Amino acid sequence: MEFHSKLTQPTPDSKVRGWNGPLPFYMAYPGYLTPGQEAMALRDLEYLQQMYPNDVKRYRRRVAEILDKADYEGSMIYDEYPDRYSLQSLARTICGILEKEEENPPGEDLIQVLLFNEVYKRRHGGQRAWV
Repeated sequence: MEFHSKLTQPTPDSKVRGWNGPLPFYMAYPGYLTPGQEAMALRDLEYLQQMYPNDVKRYRRRVAEILDKADYEGSMIYDEYPDRYSLQSLARTICGILEKEEENPPGEDLIQVLLFNEVYKRRHGGQRAWV
């Protein structure tokens, strides 16, 4: 009997920072960002992007300008799960444009990373890359 009573008593870890009861769904998922945290993550991303080397910042701006043409209501960039091949095709298109404009065009991998970051920002309410 004594063992059973120990199991039913609340343990010190049953209270999470003053929360008594079942956890809300967003507290049960450690990677979930609340709206305030998401805005903070976007600000952090934009701050770190300001530290990119000058060439990369220029490519980032140009990627954002080109993406403006694909940024409309119903665009595939706002699909719940954007198609990988469509995004890669868009990155190749951007690479083709930059090959005509730049003396030393960037590689497709860099353009994909910049494109995916810009798509992420737009999907989550971030500002355009006009730094």
